[in-house]
Amino acid sequence: MKHPQKSNAFTIGVRVYYEDTDAGGVVYYANYLKFFERCRTEWLREIGHQQAELLRDPGIAFVVRSVRVDYYRPARLDDELVVGLEVVKIGRAQVFLRQHVRRAGATAAEGWDELVSGDVQIACVNTAQMKATAIPAVLRTKLESLQ
Repeated sequence: MKHPQKSNAFTIGVRVYYEDTDAGGVVYYANYLKFFERCRTEWLREIGHQQAELLRDPGIAFVVRSVRVDYYRPARLDDELVVGLEVVKIGRAQVFLRQHVRRAGATAAEGWDELVSGDVQIACVNTAQMKATAIPAVLRTKLESLQ
């Protein structure tokens, strides 16, 4: 089943493994933040910027400044999920994202089941000083094209 995607959006597939679940066989709530992080990392990679390269040159990293998450339904062991993001706004040193975790319905008519959604604010920091710094121009241009 194809998931509709906007031009400012990016998605990855994630399967739920035993290590992601709690004693009840559902995804432990904090693991959704890990899924969000994986999606952001792959999104940066997709637009041509790997985290390790950004750390080396120009010596920056994106760190989470704030997260607000709503949990609607649980994901369970072996579920195949779609984790996504949408660029909402880009500031001088910050990017505001809307992220989600969805599961396909049993039939095409059922569409997508929203399990978790959240607003994530990431900040660009100079890693030597761990202080906010402007997003480099070449990266900013790519990010702004996704709004």
